[in-house]
Order: sequence, then structure tokens, then C-alpha cells
Amino acid sequence: MAEPAAPTRDAFQRDRDRIVHSTGFRRLVYKTQVFLNHEGDLFRTRMTHSLEVAQLGRSIARALDLNEDLVEAIALAHDLGHTPFGHAGQDALHACMREHGGFEHNLQSLRVVDQLEQRYARFDGLNLSFETREGILKHCSLKHARDLEAAEPGGVGRRFLDGTQASLEAQLANLADQIAYNAHDVDDGVRSGLISIDQLAELPLVARFIGEALAEHPTLAADGTRRLLAETIRRMLSHQVYDVIDHTRAALTRAAPASVAEVRAQRRPLLCFSDQMRDASRGLQRFLFASLYRHPQVRETTDRAGRVVRDLFAAYVDTPEEMPPEHAARADQPRAVADYVAGMTDRFALREHHRLTGERLFDPGY
Repeated sequence: MAEPAAPTRDAFQRDRDRIVHSTGFRRLVYKTQVFLNHEGDLFRTRMTHSLEVAQLGRSIARALDLNEDLVEAIALAHDLGHTPFGHAGQDALHACMREHGGFEHNLQSLRVVDQLEQRYARFDGLNLSFETREGILKHCSLKHARDLEAAEPGGVGRRFLDGTQASLEAQLANLADQIAYNAHDVDDGVRSGLISIDQLAELPLVARFIGEALAEHPTLAADGTRRLLAETIRRMLSHQVYDVIDHTRAALTRAAPASVAEVRAQRRPLLCFSDQMRDASRGLQRFLFASLYRHPQVRETTDRAGRVVRDLFAAYVDTPEEMPPEHAARADQPRAVADYVAGMTDRFALREHHRLTGERLFDPGY
């Protein structure tokens, strides 16, 4: 919907501000990244993750002369559609919705900013710019892309049908997301005791920076893990940021796009790691998947979290009156239930599960 221009902000600055003041953004502070919120005060949440993505994105955007405000808006909004309990909740909700169109957290983030936020008298959602909405939807199935195209011809679903690229700012937000979660999942994984710095020292991407940190500060070897790990992660983040800047500049020089349309027409994203850094980053991701995300202790927790989501979905489908009236009255009941469950924080989902089932699958510590 067209709106009058704001007197002191451009469209992307207004997008960012609306996202920061949204209900969905506030909920991120109690939504799981890897470790459930009640498992420790210093583990990342979806909010702290989003803030770290925004910081990395703005730093790289400034160096590349991209629009910092657009990158920040995308970064802050990209996880608004995530369920409670991280990927375990998402997988459980997708299974519940399998016969009703499934559940994609990227598409849900778009639903939050397009429809589900109810803060303005003139429209549902936040009425964000096309560019911000496009960046939020970084993945989309062909089926959902066709549905989006039918509802909004030439809109945010079109590029998934045409095989074209998103804007440089959207590409950057996506890459900053990857850099951020690799780094902070390493930090949280060691803090949790589930992975060790000795294991990390076997990975090419990390080993180099452990060695550099110890060579420059030999006393770190006797100081324990915390300061050595922080120094290693700091160096790793900086090196990845500079790698992206250098190789994106080279890619832009080779492609020499003269317009946004030419950026979109490229065969592959122009925001990129070097081949060596891309391979090293993927190696770290494989390690984290095998050693942290699939660790028996994490799996045991995520299995219970998935059960909470499945039980809530079944309870609300059977008795929609247990939901708030605005959800209970909707005709598209399974999607209404999915919207309600996806919007929950971890701790609210646990309270609702206890209220509806009488069970306590976790000790939430409140």
C-alpha cells in the first residue's frame, strides 16, 4: 500500500524501525537458537542472533557502498517467522501441516510482516517495501512461489520461478546470517561443554586462528578456554568479513552490473566468499551438524521440544476455542493454528502445553 513519505526517514529506515517495534521482533528474545532459553542466560536467542547478523551485514554493506538500512532491515526480520524451539519446532510444525501446505519459516517471516502483525489502522502487517520483503524470503518452494505469484504478480515470489537473483543487499543479509550462526554456534557449543576447543583445532577454518592467537598472546594457553575462544572467533569473523568484501568487489568488477536488473540477471550471487573460504565454512557447518546439532543431549532436548509443538497443534485443532478469539474464528483453521503456534516463545509454549496436557516436559526455571 502506498504511504506518504516520512519527513525524516527513507523507506528502508522506516521498514527497520517498524520491524524493531513489532511484536514478532520482541518475541525473538525468548525463542531458541540452538539451546533452549532456560538452559542458560548467555546462550544466543533468535533476537541476539538477528542483532549479530545485522551488525555484520551493516559492516560489510558500508565497505561495499550498499544500502546499510536495507541490509539491517532484512537481517532484523529474517527470523520473525521462526517457531519456538528453533529448527526442532519448525520441523515438527511442518510435519503437522504436511496435508495443509506445509510450514516454511522464511515464508512465515513474510506472513508476519505482510499479514499477522496488527499495529496499524490502515493495513495488516507492517507494509514494508518490496526490497525488504524480497530479502526476508530468502528460500521458497516452487509451490509457494506460484501461490505468491498468483496473489502478487511480479512480486517477491517471481524470482524463484524465473531463477533470478535477489538484490545485493538481500544476498548480503543471507551471507551475514551464515557467518553469524557459524561463529556463535561455535561459542555456544563450547560454552555448553558439548564440543571442545581441541575438536575445533582440527578444522582448517578455526585451527589457523587458534594458532595465530596463541602465537601473538602465548599466555592464553594458561588462561583457560574462554579468552582463547573469544580471540579465535573474533579473528575468524574478521577474516570472513574481509574475504567477503574482497571477493565481492572482484565479482562486481568482473560482472560490472550497470543496474539492479543486471544484478538480478546474474547466474549466481555476486555477494560471495572465495572458493577456499566457502569450502572452509562448509566444513565448519558439517562439523557443527554432526557434533553439536546432532549431539545426543541436544537431540534429546529437541525431541521433547518437537513433542510440545505437535501436542499444541493437535490440541488447538481439536479445540480451537482454546486459542485467542482472533485465531479461533478464522476459517482456515490449520493455518490459523500454525500461525498461533509459530508465534509463541519457548516459555509461553511450555506454559500452554502444561495448561492443556498437565505435563511438564521441561523444567523452564520460572
